[in-house]
Amino acid sequence: MRFDRVGAFGAGMAAVAAATVQVAAPVAAQIPATTVQQDFDAAAALDTKGDKAGALAAWQKLEARTKPGSRSRGVALIRKSAALFKLDRSDDAVTAARAGLALLPASDPTLAEDRWRAYYDLGIIAENALDYAGAADSYASAETAADTPSLKAASMLALANTKTFTDPAAAEAALVRVDALLKAAKVDGKLKALVARRHAILLLNRGAYEPARVYAVDAVKQLGGLTSQTDVNDVSARSDAAIASLLAGKPDEARRYMAMTGAGRLTKGEFDPAVQMDVPPCGGEADLRPADMAVVEFTIGDDGVVSAVSPIYAAGGGAVALEFARAVRDWSWTPEQVKALPAFFRYNVRVEMRCSTAFERPSITKFLDADMATWLESKGLALPTEDRGADAVAVVRQRAALAAAEAKSGTTSLAVLPPLYQLVNNAVVGREESNLLARRALAIAAAQGAPPTARLPLDISVRETDSADGWKDGAYARAVTPLLSMPVYANDPKARSAILLLIAERTESRSRRTVLLQEVTDDKRLVANDPLRVGALIRLASLQQEAGETATARATFERSGLAANQCAILDAPPHFLSAGGVFPNEAMAWGFEGWTKTQFDVDANGRVLNQRAVLSYPPFVFTKAGVQTVAGARWSKTFRPDGGVGCGGLSQQVRFKMPG
Repeated sequence: MRFDRVGAFGAGMAAVAAATVQVAAPVAAQIPATTVQQDFDAAAALDTKGDKAGALAAWQKLEARTKPGSRSRGVALIRKSAALFKLDRSDDAVTAARAGLALLPASDPTLAEDRWRAYYDLGIIAENALDYAGAADSYASAETAADTPSLKAASMLALANTKTFTDPAAAEAALVRVDALLKAAKVDGKLKALVARRHAILLLNRGAYEPARVYAVDAVKQLGGLTSQTDVNDVSARSDAAIASLLAGKPDEARRYMAMTGAGRLTKGEFDPAVQMDVPPCGGEADLRPADMAVVEFTIGDDGVVSAVSPIYAAGGGAVALEFARAVRDWSWTPEQVKALPAFFRYNVRVEMRCSTAFERPSITKFLDADMATWLESKGLALPTEDRGADAVAVVRQRAALAAAEAKSGTTSLAVLPPLYQLVNNAVVGREESNLLARRALAIAAAQGAPPTARLPLDISVRETDSADGWKDGAYARAVTPLLSMPVYANDPKARSAILLLIAERTESRSRRTVLLQEVTDDKRLVANDPLRVGALIRLASLQQEAGETATARATFERSGLAANQCAILDAPPHFLSAGGVFPNEAMAWGFEGWTKTQFDVDANGRVLNQRAVLSYPPFVFTKAGVQTVAGARWSKTFRPDGGVGCGGLSQQVRFKMPG
């Protein structure tokens, strides 16, 4: 008996083949009303129809009728995985896909499409979670499994997209393979444009702006050029060309392409900033720096929820790009804002971002890393530090170090802990592998008597990487909170405080965050200047300022012992007196509208210092003008005994509207 393989994958790039199915002989008294083949056809039909719940039930029924351990069971599991993914049950989908893949013989060419399907879906799940390292691993496996040029091309392009932000050299190699594969093939304009866009984005992020511009312009041409006919593919391609042209020193060309994206040119309504639109703080766990910048693309749903978040360009490296993308995932628009915004303009929106210097936060994980390094040094071992942005290079060295330590001392020896620890924290290592490595490292650390704060980051890594949906609201807190009741951490004030701080960082509820932070600030076991206590005080002062509790925020911040010159904690912040700047001529000529959110300091005489944009829409169009507008503004004088900065970290939104 045979299953016919049907369905479309990767934007219509699937092939049709067949998979042999092994079925246990039925008992005569229990002959089912349908054959296994009929059940397969029925499930496939429900998939094609788009009946997600019905298809899942049908694949589950088929799974139950196949022999455990058979490749037929493997096929059913993979099809079930796809149905689970469509129902947004990512963890269940990953489990089913992995179980199905384990049952498919690699030597059977008739199962190639099912192997491809499983790996490609695993890649999409990881990419949606912004686990680009894990996504790249799955797309690489999908490329190997693919048995047709179309499926291989789809895998290579997805691989190049994710590798751009984790391992640019591997992304380039994938694009070389795509070019070679498609060279002799008859390819339509849309696919040519997609390939050109992947080249352009990779080159942008490698700083090769002119070659990126050439590819980006070619992508626009392949889609029909700068015509009045525009779909979401045109919008993204033209925006790529605009960014590349600007960075390549061709501002006039950049404005022309940007104008033809439709961004900043709504015929109805306005693209307002979100009601919830925070940029990540400088410093923190990602070690963001004021000079770091990224352009992030996303879609706003009918309910105001952000989806399809992906980085496009970053000055600062791939880790920077992904960190800014994670921040965008938490943005929200109100239903009223969404109704006023034409649906077309809610797709593939792009915003330019920088980190916030207001209440800059020290990193908790770096404090824990230091404790691990100190403990390892006491054991005669070193925890090497890698330069920022070098993970794709460092991972080769780290894997070699792990293999050497295992060969010399055994797989469970303390000697393997340093390379294991480094690999767990390497951005090129995907979630699933990182989880396995963290479990190994945690077992060794616990067996060797590592102190709580050295052991804690591994325990957190195990829990954080245990789920494909770990990025969703509340998932982190649910995973990590049980650590608070474990004696090894509960009895250690530093470990307990670190857990509370990390949970607070990932908690949406401000009242809940306040409670968590106060637990740390009120812990008498911590000395006054303990880094964890200082970190909690800074975060708490920020929350109090946001709630309008200026006096309380000032008192809290002063307890931290840091210089208290933030506007938020002054009794009488300076008052705005006058603005400066002009509407940019280029934007006026093309009829652009948009906005920036700026940050700056004000000296004791009311003059603006250190002005910078943290958000700009459309990207690059109003960034300079917004900064100039703020730079020319004047504020009331603020008395400071030392005559220094009167107010630091002030924020102001600047909107640019066409007259009339």
